[in-house]
Formats: sequence, structure tokens, C-alpha cells
Amino acid sequence: MGASRRIGLYGAGLAAVFAAALAVGGAVIPEQTVQDWNQTPEEHDMEAAPEHGGHAPAATEPRGLGIEQDGYLLGAVTAPTGTGTPGTLAFTVTDAEGAPVTEYERSHEKDLHLIVVRTDGTGFQHVHPHIDADGVWSLPWEWETAGSYRVFADFVPAATGEDMTLTRTVEVSGETTATEPVAPSLTDTVDGFDVALEGELHTGESSPLTLTVSRGGEPVTSLEPYLGAWGHLVALREGDLAYLHVHPEGAEPEPGETSGPEIAFATTAPTPGRYLLYLDFQVDGQVHTAQFTVEAH
Repeated sequence: MGASRRIGLYGAGLAAVFAAALAVGGAVIPEQTVQDWNQTPEEHDMEAAPEHGGHAPAATEPRGLGIEQDGYLLGAVTAPTGTGTPGTLAFTVTDAEGAPVTEYERSHEKDLHLIVVRTDGTGFQHVHPHIDADGVWSLPWEWETAGSYRVFADFVPAATGEDMTLTRTVEVSGETTATEPVAPSLTDTVDGFDVALEGELHTGESSPLTLTVSRGGEPVTSLEPYLGAWGHLVALREGDLAYLHVHPEGAEPEPGETSGPEIAFATTAPTPGRYLLYLDFQVDGQVHTAQFTVEAH
């Protein structure tokens, strides 16, 4: 028998075996399973998404761990290099084409929220710079203490409508003092106000958190709207300062309306561990910031 004829018979035998295997497989493997094997990852994700009738897992990925996202880049941050020197903090956000972004969607009454905090969790500031016609964000700035700082830009580009948080590190020269590790704390006193946090932070599921404001032992019922809510809460993961998205609960306050003493939020921890929480609230036109440390399980 010639070599070509032997190869042909061998190939025919393999085809027969393969056909038989398919017949048996069809009998014991559900058709849907076979279809799932043949799906692309994109097709599988579409079927799992809620708008397609599936149940996508809760989004728990932290933000604010890099200078770039989806082509948007937080440019170099310029600021005074040492403490006690007044100056300007400035930066630009560019798009995938390298062009400065000048159009933003308002989120919590602002086009951009700037969070600045030292890497040990101290020196927290939540401010709102101004943008010029060239897309440069800036505001007057002076560092009180030396050290390594994280600068977070939280914004929504008008071109995408997607909320994003970008970050850079800024080094401030000068004499630094060591700080003790932050201990868990569910209460804080700031400017004569006592603020208590109730609720537990869980991983993989939304956790309700309630903060109660009092002064002199009496509940504060004169909380004023701040950034479109009764308060603004920022949560950072200790260690890498990953930025968590925290949602205020309840209806948006009306202009001139007051509330209190409770402010409700909901958030999800991406991993177990310790988290730093910062609450901004407003009374008599003055914004105060309370700080807490919680363990997520």
C-alpha cells in the first residue's frame, strides 16, 4: 500500500472517531455549555451584564492608583517644593490625543474635585481649583508639613460621561516627623463638633455607613447642603491609598434646607484591611472635616 493511501485511510479513521466523539459529547454535555465554550470573552460579559438580563458582579475595583485611565492622563503637578512658601499648585488633564481637556461634566456641583493627603493619611484637604482657557487647573497653595503627598483628581470628562480618578505623588522637602500607625477610630472631634460613625465596612457588598454630628452633647440639626448632599465622604485604603467611590444616600437637599444630625452613605471595600475615611460637612457656611479609621472584613 502506498504512503499516500495509508495517510488517507488514517485521516478518514480520525474523522470517524471525531464524529463519534461529537455524537457522544452532545448526549452528555448540555448544548448551552458547548455554546458557552465557543463564546468570546466579550460575548460572555455582555450576557452577564444586568442590561442583558444577567447578574454582573458588584464593581469593587478601587480607583486612583495611576496617572492614566482610558487614555486620559494627569499631567505633572507643579507646586511649591518646600514648606512655608506660598505658591500655586497646578496641573493639566489630557485626552488620548494629548490635547488638554477643557470640557467636563459637573459632579457634586463641581467640574473637578481635588483631594490632597500625605501618604500617612494626615494633612487631608478637599479643594476645588479653577480651570483656564488652556485647560490648566490651579489654585493658591502652601504646604504646612514636609513629606510625600498623593494628589487625586476626581472628574467626569464631557466626552465620555465616565467618572474617573487619577493620581500623582508630590514630594515636599523639609524636616519630617514620624507618625504613629493610625489606630481604628469611629469617633472624631473637630472644631467643637463630635462626629460618630456607625456601621461596618464589608468587602464585596455595599455597606451602609451613618455619621452623626453633635455639639456640646446636643444633636446638630443645622447641617447645610455641601456639594449637592448633606456631606461628602472620601475613603482611602491604608497602604496604597486606593480611592473608593462613596455614594451619599437619600434625596438631594433643596437650597436653604437644613438637616441632621445623621448623614448616610454607602460604599464597598475592595479588599479586607484598614481604610481611612474623611467626612466634609457644613454648618453656618463653614466646612469641617472629621476623620475615621475602620477595618473592612
